[in-house]
Amino acid sequence: MTAIKHALQRDIFTPNDERLLSIVNVCKAGKKKKNCFLCATVTTERPVQVKVVKVKKSDKGDFYKRQMAWELRDLAEVDAKDATKENPEFDLHFEKVYRWVASSTAEKNSFISCIWKLNQRYLRKKVEFVNVSAQLLEESVPSGESQSVAGGDEDTLDDYQELNAREEQDIENMMEVCEYAISNAEAFAEKLSRELQVLDGANIQSIMASEKQVNILMQLLDEALTEVDTIEAKLLSYEEMLQSVKEQMDQISQSNRLIQISNTNNSKLLDEIQFLVNYMDLSKGHIRALQEGDLSTPKGIEACINASEALLQCMNVALRPGHDKLTAVKQQQSLFNDLRGIFARRLTNHLNNVFVQQFNHFSHFKMTIPQFYRSSCLSLPGHDQSSTLSQHTAELTLPKHNPLHRDLLRYAKLMEWLKNTQREKYEGLSRTYVDYMTRLYEREIKDFFEVAKIKMAGTTKEGKGKFGLHGSSGKLTGSTSSLNKLAVSSSNSRRSQSSSLLDMGNMSASDLDVADRTKFDKIFEQVLSELEPLCLAEQDFISKFFKLQQQPALAQGENTDDSDGAAHSRPVSEHRHSISSEKDMVRQMMNKIFQSIETELNSLIALGDKIDSFNSLYMLVKMSHHVWTAENVDPASYLSTTLGNVLVTVKRNFDKCISGQIKQMEDVKISKKSKVGILPFVTSFEEFAELAETIFRNAERRGDLDKAYIKLIRAVFMNVEKVANESQKTPRDVVMMENFHHIFSTLSRLKISCLEAERKEAKHKYTDHLQSYVINSLGQPLEKLNHFFEGVEARVAQGVREEEVSYQLAFNKQELRKVIKEYPGKEVKKGLDNLYKKVDKHLCEEESLLQVVWHSMQDEFIRQYKHFEGLINRCYPGSGITMDFTIQDMLEYFSSIAQSH
Repeated sequence: MTAIKHALQRDIFTPNDERLLSIVNVCKAGKKKKNCFLCATVTTERPVQVKVVKVKKSDKGDFYKRQMAWELRDLAEVDAKDATKENPEFDLHFEKVYRWVASSTAEKNSFISCIWKLNQRYLRKKVEFVNVSAQLLEESVPSGESQSVAGGDEDTLDDYQELNAREEQDIENMMEVCEYAISNAEAFAEKLSRELQVLDGANIQSIMASEKQVNILMQLLDEALTEVDTIEAKLLSYEEMLQSVKEQMDQISQSNRLIQISNTNNSKLLDEIQFLVNYMDLSKGHIRALQEGDLSTPKGIEACINASEALLQCMNVALRPGHDKLTAVKQQQSLFNDLRGIFARRLTNHLNNVFVQQFNHFSHFKMTIPQFYRSSCLSLPGHDQSSTLSQHTAELTLPKHNPLHRDLLRYAKLMEWLKNTQREKYEGLSRTYVDYMTRLYEREIKDFFEVAKIKMAGTTKEGKGKFGLHGSSGKLTGSTSSLNKLAVSSSNSRRSQSSSLLDMGNMSASDLDVADRTKFDKIFEQVLSELEPLCLAEQDFISKFFKLQQQPALAQGENTDDSDGAAHSRPVSEHRHSISSEKDMVRQMMNKIFQSIETELNSLIALGDKIDSFNSLYMLVKMSHHVWTAENVDPASYLSTTLGNVLVTVKRNFDKCISGQIKQMEDVKISKKSKVGILPFVTSFEEFAELAETIFRNAERRGDLDKAYIKLIRAVFMNVEKVANESQKTPRDVVMMENFHHIFSTLSRLKISCLEAERKEAKHKYTDHLQSYVINSLGQPLEKLNHFFEGVEARVAQGVREEEVSYQLAFNKQELRKVIKEYPGKEVKKGLDNLYKKVDKHLCEEESLLQVVWHSMQDEFIRQYKHFEGLINRCYPGSGITMDFTIQDMLEYFSSIAQSH
């Protein structure tokens, strides 16, 4: 084993600057017996690295190779398997467990002992040894070989010291003097031993010769000891003095420490006092403002605002732990609560008085207005009434409350303070404001709408008789000549349309309708234009004055749960819920204040619908525009919601108007004794479309009109066909032709995009029925000739050649001449003249289609003439047979007949 160790040291470890300390021959447990060596090594250079190296003998030669190495610091545990019995097996726990079987127990013990020593020296007992006997770890291994391997080499490692250059030179000189120093080491060693003995004897003799010097030296040593005792005595006295000084210094240090603690405590106490003084001290000026500040002047209001904010800041201060137990803090909190209560009562009482004064101020001008209305219906220019409200209502305007809002907005910050500190008083003030403003607005709005209704009905007696405000029920007449003329109910009997128009002077019916509708449109627009800024201004004032839709601060006296007075920060969801609830509060206040607006608007809309059902078109456009404007400003505003609800009513009235017109179309009756002409509902549709296109030119709700157009035009088409089928005096084709021509002309002129398909359909129907009427009315003016040629065409269809038709007995040339002779030009002209009179009798003058129909008949007659000529030329070639009149004669007949009439 020694030879192997030297070989490994020489071949493997010396080149790597490593020294081999211990070696054990092992093989892996449970496998084939492939021996290898585990070596414990250290590096020769600092810092020392300790390793366990696995070395294996090469299969091809007698040399060793390094196979694997582990750092000893990576070794976690050494397991010797059994501490009492000899067992060659042991485990090394590196990154994984390696199981080994040593060639002998002695080698295993020697290797483990070396590992233990290296662990003790270099790893500070990091490695854990399991199942290893304590004797093996505490004592050296007794085995000589093991001792040399483990203990000897470790001592050598500890005591080893390299020779310096001088020592090497001395050894070389000594070996050069002795020739056999290398060849005979034993003789050289013996010589050195003899020289050493000679030197030791010389040293002893030298010592014995110097006995006198030794005695002198001993005497000097005794004197030195005496001096040492003296010095020690002085040192003891010095030590006692220093001990006394040390005790005094300890006392001084203790005193300094106590002084430092006292200073620290005083500094902290000063900080706490300064904190309380800075954040919980309210100035006398602020206290005086809260107790007796003037809330009617701008300067006093500003002082009260500053004082209330300072009070709120003092109440909301985040107290530190233990502050709430201080008597001074409790007194201050009590003072703050008292001041808060006093100022809240003063502010509430003052604002209540302001509400009452403003209400009385506006109500004072209101007192004489209703009687004024009843006596004269309208306030005329130059009237001696000095009432502001009277002037507003005479001009159909609502009183502005900007002065009231401006005065109250000075208290907005105080209302915010009241909301954050005294919620009950804040809510009480909001209810009081709502109650007063509800009564004020209810009166103003009622009078405003009363004036609007009077203006709609008109100021003259005729107007009042036509559209009474109380109990009159104007409705549309059942006349089919106009769907939008107004009939007045008086003593349960209808007045005729002509008598109504006579009462209106020299204005035509259409001019009267346009004037009335324009007047209504302006009044309705004025009503909406007055209500819109009024509602928006009031809602804006409520939001600003009552500080809604804003996140409120929390007062210490309220909404706090902790004893230290710190306010809780509300979660985001709670904040959103608060904003939503405040928006609901604004909406509720607006609903209460303006609760009469929706009712009055619906009443005004009902009156406008009674006056003229077509007014629903104006109202739909105006209301849609104002709803669209209000939604752009604030979709959730009271105005947007209210106008949206009213818009539903207007839309229903509009649909009702359309349904009413359709019903009148269905109920129309025609006279059996007179020609039909242009049906009244066709004319009414034209008037409706012209009016609607004018009103809806730039409207937002064009879709509603397009749907109404579709319903009306389908009803018109259906009822035109119905009337045409029922007509007895006028031919069906004439009714269809004239009315669909009128519809086509109307749609072409108005260019309604959604009715393009209906326009084409009307043109198609008009063309078809024109052609049908021309054919049916013209009939067969050359009847016998037509029958003759029908027989000719029948023979040709049966297979007879055209040039052989003349050989047929019934269709020979003599028969043809006989038939042609019966239709001279004079008879033909006479028949055409009778036809013209018949057509003129059928057609109405309004549509002016006579010349169109007469021209179509001329074309049809010429077509038949050319057809007959063609048959004569093909079936009777070379016969020289011709008609008694030419095409030029026919053109002259048609032209002279048309000019004569």
